[in-house]
Amino acid sequence: MQYIKIVDMEDTRLTPYFSLNESQLYHYYEPDAGLFIAESAKVIRRALDAGYEPVSFLVEEEIIECDSDCASDMEICSILEEYDGTPIYTLPRDIMAHTPGYAVTRGLLCCLRRKTLPSIERLCDNAARIVVLESVDNPTNVGAIFRSAAALFMDALLLTDDCSDPFYRRAARVSMGTVFQIPYAYIENDGSSHYVDRLHKMGYKVAAMALSDDAVSVTDSRLKECDKLAILMGSEGDGLCAATIEKADFVVKIPMTEGIDSLNVSAAAAIAFWELRADRT
Repeated sequence: MQYIKIVDMEDTRLTPYFSLNESQLYHYYEPDAGLFIAESAKVIRRALDAGYEPVSFLVEEEIIECDSDCASDMEICSILEEYDGTPIYTLPRDIMAHTPGYAVTRGLLCCLRRKTLPSIERLCDNAARIVVLESVDNPTNVGAIFRSAAALFMDALLLTDDCSDPFYRRAARVSMGTVFQIPYAYIENDGSSHYVDRLHKMGYKVAAMALSDDAVSVTDSRLKECDKLAILMGSEGDGLCAATIEKADFVVKIPMTEGIDSLNVSAAAAIAFWELRADRT
């Protein structure tokens, strides 16, 4: 393998890694799909296995210079061997150690190209259970929700256009790379919750996760009986907007101990996904 040794973080070949913010990466090839940065061998492996094209790798030079039997180092070398034709930049550990988030990169970063997202209709075709995130702007919550959705039998996710990007470094890292394994797309949020009407036209019953006097329990049997169900989750502070709740077929809550009125949205999502999963027997 040919490695390209770099000794200065200001080298322009490292611009995507250290000089561009998430928004600039997203719009890098506009109007075509842009770039994103993945951190650590596990997350990068899942992105590559999902078909995302690597533009370059950045690795600690000490990892590729020593014959280590460390499992994580061996995984890094295995990935690099598979993509020998892709530029592989190296930086000394003492330089990489001063980069933001160094501790979670585990010695490897990768710059990858995004794919064009599918249409809403294509995404939802034959999807019995979908998740809709409305205005969830915390990347940690988005990443955790993707991880639960992938694990607990959800078929796809829709994000309103004011949600955090699931490919942001933190979101992808929290998800352990599952953001690359479950399909998603964006749906417009114009403030009037018209997207709920669109879900109805596609044949979905809509379950809005919210605290309300007329809310039904997440264990209500009518929810499990829906052939196509969209599970709507709102932001940590404000939750779903009133118009969304009004348009929903069901307002759904998770029964909790008296005196406790809410869960973190990602924790609530995991419970809801398990309870509302489709019968696939």
